[in-house]
Amino acid sequence: MTRNSGVESPSPRPRIHQTHPDDTPHFHSTLSERKLRRFNYLIFFFRLAAFCSALSAAVFMLATKSDSPHWTDFGAFRFVVAANAIVALYSLFEMGASVWEISRGSTIFPEFCQVWFDFGHDQVFAYMLLSADAAGTEMARQLRRVATCTANNAFCIQSDIAVGLGFAAFLFLMISSLLSGFRVACFVIKGSRFHL
Repeated sequence: MTRNSGVESPSPRPRIHQTHPDDTPHFHSTLSERKLRRFNYLIFFFRLAAFCSALSAAVFMLATKSDSPHWTDFGAFRFVVAANAIVALYSLFEMGASVWEISRGSTIFPEFCQVWFDFGHDQVFAYMLLSADAAGTEMARQLRRVATCTANNAFCIQSDIAVGLGFAAFLFLMISSLLSGFRVACFVIKGSRFHL
């Protein structure tokens, strides 16, 4: 509108009220918000499953009661314990980040950092866990060939269970990695961690 001798007349050009494209309010439909919430709950579920499996694997290996042999006597089993403990701690942190995102609707770190942090760490820890469990499997096979498992079968059973739980943790972490990879792809393509 322009003032012409006290009378307002319409301007020939529309005024631009927004100075930056980010100033436009984002519209989220109820359906889109429900999809995002379901997706976040799905991520939380797999993080929880990875945490429970990795923690159980570490506890099963640590709880071997025999004095000879003991899990500390084998480098592969020490690797299994360390890898599962690290993945349990990481999954606990990621569960907290998922709860934060579900309750607040935003990420802990800036969105760009969060999507790459999640995806990168999921990849690194999944490969670490896979290599630890592969080494633990080979060690368990070698122990079954010698008289160790006939003399102390409880140790071998517990180590087998720990390695099996470690593989379950790897599976859940791999699925989490696929979901965080989907978020990275959405962020790269659309500029948002979830395609609404």
